[in-house]
Amino acid sequence: MHQLRSLPTLNPLEWLALSTRLLWLAALLLVAGLSVQLTVWTMLVILFWAGYSVAIALAIAEGWGNEWLRWGGAILDMLLGLLLIAISGFFSSPLWSSLLIGALGAGLSFGLIGAITMTALSLVAAAILGVILTHAGLWLLAPLGMYVGALMLAASVIGQLAEQLRWLAPLGTFASMSRIDGERQRQRLRAIFPMVAELNATLNYERVLDMVLEVSASALSDFQPEEDKLVGALMMYDGDQLRLLSGRRLTHADMRVTVPGDRGLLGDAFATGDPRLGRNPVNDVEIQRLVGFHACRQALAIPLSAGLETYGILLFGHPEVDYFNSERIDLLEAVAQQAMVALQNAKLYRDLEQEKERIMEIEEEARNSLARDLHDGPTQSIAAIAMRVNFALRLFEKDEEAAFKELKKVEDLARRTTKEIRHMLFTLRPLILESQGLVMALKQLAEKVKETHDQNVVVEAEKDVAGNLDMGKQGVVFYIVDEAVNNAVKHAEAQNVWVRLRSQADLFILEIEDDGVGFNVGSVDSDYAQRGSLGMVNMRERTELVNGVLNIESAIGAGTLITVTVPETEERAEELHRAGGVR
Repeated sequence: MHQLRSLPTLNPLEWLALSTRLLWLAALLLVAGLSVQLTVWTMLVILFWAGYSVAIALAIAEGWGNEWLRWGGAILDMLLGLLLIAISGFFSSPLWSSLLIGALGAGLSFGLIGAITMTALSLVAAAILGVILTHAGLWLLAPLGMYVGALMLAASVIGQLAEQLRWLAPLGTFASMSRIDGERQRQRLRAIFPMVAELNATLNYERVLDMVLEVSASALSDFQPEEDKLVGALMMYDGDQLRLLSGRRLTHADMRVTVPGDRGLLGDAFATGDPRLGRNPVNDVEIQRLVGFHACRQALAIPLSAGLETYGILLFGHPEVDYFNSERIDLLEAVAQQAMVALQNAKLYRDLEQEKERIMEIEEEARNSLARDLHDGPTQSIAAIAMRVNFALRLFEKDEEAAFKELKKVEDLARRTTKEIRHMLFTLRPLILESQGLVMALKQLAEKVKETHDQNVVVEAEKDVAGNLDMGKQGVVFYIVDEAVNNAVKHAEAQNVWVRLRSQADLFILEIEDDGVGFNVGSVDSDYAQRGSLGMVNMRERTELVNGVLNIESAIGAGTLITVTVPETEERAEELHRAGGVR
């Protein structure tokens, strides 16, 4: 008789990776259903992805976990994510977070570098796919740039946390359980993983805050019934103060407490970066402000940190002395680490949703702006042409010479309208920007503004000034200039507008100056929402897309100077934002 071959065994880290992946796919299915994007093809792709994920996990458990298999799996994750995004509307798709599944797999296998590399590949592929599907040209850069910022931030966090998990798996959280007998260790694992899965499956930030303390108490209550007396507080930094966001067995007054977290048990925990125990928290200089801890005789503080950043602290208390033994501390520390992952994932998801709303607002404003320009320009002109032609037809019966002069006026009006339409088409998609670069595109813009509005625009640029800017940044700079020049044409009553481009120590500096009537910057900013125009807001948001700094100087009767400073390297970006730009 042949013995049945046993199934491969996954280690705790592999179980965590697989459960997180499957829960993530289930969340994608739910999001697609709630956003009315759930189709037969979407369901088939997600079900295939789930089956393939289980197969890959079993193959790795069998010992096939070489680098080529892991990279191949991550690349297939990327392709499946792109397929989901493509069939669910691309820019309107609610499933962009599916690209991070590949980053998670690469992060658990190869650490932070693997996660960021896979996300970068995914975004390049998404850009190519976007051009093919939408034919958007340079307009693709603005929304894709927002997705790039959000997804790269998410990939960095996932990669950093994955790198920590890779290090902790053999040495830390899970290895510490070897001090407990085998049966108790299996009980603990069975208790931890369902709760970790539940935490990671929740993408609502407020819901995660509420769950963390209850999950901690439930994890301990699987071993001892005394957890009904457990007091807990989740505090996160809000500026330089710790604010209580979630509490267990605390009073309503406690929920309004804020502390600096630099003294007593909390200060000790932040200083060391490790869990710290304290006796009689009622005597602690900061914890004594929480009435719920007054009956406790022992307190445990666990910092919530990722990498070198500390975000908050988990504080537990119990009326029994020496309640928090090494076993319970290990368990609560493991829960705290997973809580930090869940909190960051939920915050990233919330940020992605906010970015999506911001993109929709920008697109809506672009449509409204185009509608206004069409209504105020070509539409009015065409209506005037129709009226003048009708008038000329009637005039032919009485005075042919006068009718001929009227038709000449109609011809001039038609030519001006044609120039306006061509100018609008040029600014919508300046092909010269792709073929000859930023400086030539701005010079052509200046020519068209002169032809259309009789406004003198002078472009002054240093040689090869835009050489270190990629095409995406050049496109953003072009639209900032277009917005600023349009504002000057409409409101400044200026004789001249100067556009200057220069470089300074790894900084690209753009200046748009006019000699017009100027305005009070403070008063315009204060009532901008009521004025119905978002020109300045658009310039600020586009400047943020290139990680730059915008500065506007103006005074009534003294013209306006707009300065945009764009860093050419990451190091200069950090220095620029610390210094607040250049003058």
